[in-house]
Amino acid sequence: MFSFKHTKPESMSKDNVSVVPPPTNFSSRKRVMRFYNTPRIIGRMSVVGEKESKGPLGKYFAKCETDDKMGEKTFERAEIRMFDTAVRGAVRDSGLDIKDVDLLISGDLLNQMTTSSYAARDIGVPHIGVYGACSTMTESLLVAASFVDSGYFSNVLCATCSHFATAERQFRFPLEYGCQRPPYAQWTVTGAAASIVSTNNADTERFPKIVMAIPGMITDFGTNDLNNMGAAMAPAAMDTMCTLFTQTGFCESDFDLVVTGDLGKLGSDILRDLMRERGMKLGQNYIDCGNMIYDVKQKCYQGGSGCACSATIFNSFILDKLVKGEYKRVAYLATGALMSTQSCYQGETIPCISHAVVVESPFGGECE
Repeated sequence: MFSFKHTKPESMSKDNVSVVPPPTNFSSRKRVMRFYNTPRIIGRMSVVGEKESKGPLGKYFAKCETDDKMGEKTFERAEIRMFDTAVRGAVRDSGLDIKDVDLLISGDLLNQMTTSSYAARDIGVPHIGVYGACSTMTESLLVAASFVDSGYFSNVLCATCSHFATAERQFRFPLEYGCQRPPYAQWTVTGAAASIVSTNNADTERFPKIVMAIPGMITDFGTNDLNNMGAAMAPAAMDTMCTLFTQTGFCESDFDLVVTGDLGKLGSDILRDLMRERGMKLGQNYIDCGNMIYDVKQKCYQGGSGCACSATIFNSFILDKLVKGEYKRVAYLATGALMSTQSCYQGETIPCISHAVVVESPFGGECE
């Protein structure tokens, strides 16, 4: 049986890191990125729709909309407006001005990243579009931390969004069709979130820090059902989580929270089984964002999904806990299903990915 070594290395040390042997049937490719200048998250904003505001975490979100169209003519225009609100709110929360932002890194679910591109047109800062489906937030944070850690930029915006109505229309059926949802389906979160990643200095050292990241590898276990996102993405989360626990010297007990997003109830149960098969038992400090955002009484089947699901939770509830020191270290593994609408209709299976970032509180976190 596989067992963790509980000798704790220093999180910033390059040398003498205790690495646990990898489990069987797992790639040992080295892909852990350590940020020795520890970029800081100095501003954030989460905007959600009415349904999300009525869930268990409603009180943590910075802004809750009551109109799904937000006064716009279409759901797509509403999504752009929501994205813009999150970005400008994060800038305001950081105490910066939009002219102080060096770069915007963002993505969304719509074809050709429509929401991000149209919003960036009006925001007016250099833009890099990234597409990781529901993993877009961690992908953006990973790229931003790399730019800031290396000294290329001082202030980088990371943002993403999703909207139930736009995603359903693109990936499944128009709302007017009234299609019955299978019991293993998830509910796309209506929301947007943004973070400001900045240089570590005397002015920013009081903010949470990104200490490492893991770029994901494409995994495909043969799922081809557009509704069964949890089953499709769970192997990708397993792959990145195994890397986290075998190549960093950390074990699960070193984290106050290990969070995936968004596998939902079914997908997170599958992930627990996959990890158990590899000798790694996930305990009570593991949870999935899809399980957190809706109450069971809201009848959202297996829970939440969409780019905004984990992004809004990370930029509200999780960062709140890190800022206050209630969490010292969090592993955030967002997952994405990288199918197109046409590939699945043609019988293709769904390739998936999971990127991870490890964020520590300014009040501690380094292993002793």
